[in-house]
This record gives sequence, C-alpha cells and structure tokens, in this order.
Amino acid sequence: MDQSRPVPGFRWRIGCLLALGVFVNYIDRIALSVASPQIQGEYGLTNIQLGWLFSGFFWVYAFAQIPSGLLADRFGARATMRLSTVLWTVSSGLMALAQGFAGFFGARMLLGLAEAPAYPAGTKATGYWFPRSERGTATAVFDASARFANVVGVPLVALVAVHLGWRWSFVMTACFSLCYAVAFFLGYRDPSRHPRLTAAEHRYILAGGACAEGMATAGSGWATIPHLLQQRKIWGIILGFAAYGYFFTLFLTWMPNYLVRELHVSMMQSAIYIMIPWGVATLGELFVGGWLIDALCRRGYDDTWTRKAMLMLGFMLGMAMIGAIFTHRPGWAVFWISISLGGLSSAAPIIWSLPSLVAPRGVGGTVTGIANFVNNGAGIIATVLTGYLVSLTGSFGAAFLCASVMLVAGFVAIAILVESFTPVDEPPAYGMAVPLSGLAEDGPVKS
Repeated sequence: MDQSRPVPGFRWRIGCLLALGVFVNYIDRIALSVASPQIQGEYGLTNIQLGWLFSGFFWVYAFAQIPSGLLADRFGARATMRLSTVLWTVSSGLMALAQGFAGFFGARMLLGLAEAPAYPAGTKATGYWFPRSERGTATAVFDASARFANVVGVPLVALVAVHLGWRWSFVMTACFSLCYAVAFFLGYRDPSRHPRLTAAEHRYILAGGACAEGMATAGSGWATIPHLLQQRKIWGIILGFAAYGYFFTLFLTWMPNYLVRELHVSMMQSAIYIMIPWGVATLGELFVGGWLIDALCRRGYDDTWTRKAMLMLGFMLGMAMIGAIFTHRPGWAVFWISISLGGLSSAAPIIWSLPSLVAPRGVGGTVTGIANFVNNGAGIIATVLTGYLVSLTGSFGAAFLCASVMLVAGFVAIAILVESFTPVDEPPAYGMAVPLSGLAEDGPVKS
C-alpha cells in the first residue's frame, strides 16, 4: 500500500454502529432505574424488593455470557447480534405491559437474555475491525456509548415518565431497539465480507494486528474453558472485571434512587444531576482511556506498562466515591461521584480490550463471555446487597464503602496477575480446527 496515501476510515463507521448498539442497550437498562421512584410508589415496593427487581436483568444476563461468547465464536458476530437485536426489541416492549413485582422481574430477565450477546459479539467484532494501535480508541467509542446513554437517556426517560407516565418510557425504548435492529441487519458484515471495505483498508487492519477471522486454532467450544481458567492473566482479568462490574452496576441502577430518596431532590432534578458524572465518564473514556493511550503507544511507550498504569490510576480514582458518604449536599455528592466515574471510565477501554488482546485465536468471544459473566455476577451482588444495606442502615454509605473495597481487590489482582497484554498460550489441539466465519456469513471473501 502506498504510504503517502491516507488510509480510508470505513472501519470507524462500523465502530460507531457497534457503539450505537451499546447505547440502545443501556437506555433499555436504565429505564427501570429512572422510573423506579414512580414504580416503587405505585406498587408499594420496599428497597429490598427494588434491589431484587434491579437484579432480575443481571441474573440471566450474567449466566448467558459464556454461552453468548461461544455462540459468537461459533456463528460469528453478525448472526449472533441479528438474533439478539430482535429479541431485545420484543423484551424491552414487554416492560411497558408488566404488572407487579413478578411481571417486572420476568420482563427484566427476558431482557437480560436478549442483550447478553452484545458485549461478547461486539468486542469480537471490534477485534476484527481494528488494529492493535487503534484498539483503545475503538473500544472507548464502543464502551463510552454506555456512559453517554446515561447522559442522554436518563433525562429523556425521566421527561417521558413525568409527563406521560412510566409505561411510555418503555414504549420509547422498544422503538429505539427496533430502529437499531434494522440498522444492524443492513449495515454489519465482518471485514473480509463487507462490500464497502476497500482492499487497502483491509490490508491496513490486518497488518496492524487485528484478530484473524477464520480457523479457531485454539480449539472451540466449552473445551477451551478449562485451559483458559489455568492462565494467570485470565484470572487477573476476571477479578478486575468483578470489581469494575460491582462499581458500575451500583451507580447504573441505584444512583437515581439515591438522589431522590437520600438527597431529597425531585425526579427531574435527579436526572439533571446524573448527567454530570456520566458526562465526565464519557469524556474520560474517550479522550484518556481511548485517544491518549493509543497516542502514547504509537509514540513508542511500552504497550503493557502504559495501559497498566492507566488501569491502576483509574481504579484509584474510582475510590473517590467515599467522599459522597460524608455529604448530604447534592452538588458535593455529584462532584465526588464524577471523579469516581470519570477515573474508572478512563480505564474502561483497557479493561474491555483485554479479552481480545490476550485471547488465543478464535476464542475472543469466549474470553469476553467469561469476563462479562463475572462482571455481571458482581452486578447482581451490587444490586441486591445495596438494597439490604440501605434498608438496614438507612443510607448509602455502607454500599459505597463495599464498592470501594471491591476496587481495591480488583486493583491488586490486575497488578499481580496480568504481567503483559500479549495472548496467552493456546491449549493442546482438540482435533481439527473449526472454520468460524464461513459458518456465519455469506458473500465473497476479499483477496
């Protein structure tokens, strides 16, 4: 390829398409959190019941992660996500029809099953479409959309719930999901089969270390999992994801209720306050965890130590949430939470890029599924335990302290167990390698 000519940038359109899916996912998820004061009042739910209701999504979502990763590795990101987008459109709409605790819990469990493939398939697709030197920025765009969904989605859902009622907020999220399903059906292919990707850009992606499509040389299916769980790096990633998941799920589910119940602001005021920390989180993830890290690595700084240093710094800044324990003023609480969310969000692209960076060829979806299973398992504990702690203590102080302890544990695990961000050893051959991408896609392969 002529080095004097700029590389086309079609891959970034695919990155934005994947990010849009996460954006819609998270608006679906946060709708219950935003509408929870209305729902809690209408149905007389206790804080403990509300905690269990928040957890309904995560029970199925967590346990479906590893199967979702295996499906993404077996059938490809395209086929897996097509099925997922249809299911989450239906399940999102069912929330508008729910009646009572059992109805809400069942609808949330179905939504968790429907959205489970989003991250395993999305991170696998990101690994296909971006070279290592752009992986941080690409992952930041992908994951920052989850933060930005709170900036846009929280006030939007609150506005609809206040003026039209909480059921209409779920009608709105179902419409968003349907629109994305159509966009993904029309717009996504793997790089080797996308008619709009030029050969020059495809060569650039592959030469930069993008994950290879095709044969799973490390074996396939459940047989790879025992080998992966024997690797120190995988356990470092697992424990880091557990800390990350506990922290973000706590704020994703309980922050609107925290502001309304403990700091005594209105539902619309809470929506405005929530925009601030999630806005800081979005900017931190894009410009620090994404652009800055990739820029430093391109300038020759050591890849492992640069990423690891930012990861450690992000975990330390996450502990700033402790400051919110000592104030009952909304402005100061939002200040401490903004530092906390912004800091850990700056480390998020590194966390989410780890599975694709360390996975043997062909099992990136499986590694992501394992990590995200633990991530959301910790989220289940966060939602339920917070409900009990708030009921027992009458405040969120103990809940914030528990999240800080989890961050310390994750910090130590990553520092000790993840020595480098290179792929782990492949397991012994389990037989003939399995062609993956050919099972999932149709159409011509680029030469």
